[in-house]
Amino acid sequence: KQGPSRIRAKLYMASVVCVQWNPDIKAQYERLLANGKSKMQALGAAMRKLVQICFGVVKHQSEYRPQVPV
Repeated sequence: KQGPSRIRAKLYMASVVCVQWNPDIKAQYERLLANGKSKMQALGAAMRKLVQICFGVVKHQSEYRPQVPV
């Protein structure tokens, strides 16, 4: 495990919510589960994707636009 545990815990809870409500992260999570990954591995990937989305929004100073049609 890498990184501060408090930040990881907050990212974990945020990714659990995103798996239910964010179309991009939900699609990735379901694809990984279908490919045989464990739920924790898929949630770890969701955490990373959430961080990438956050950095992209801050870097480009734009609103988040889902890539997967809702």
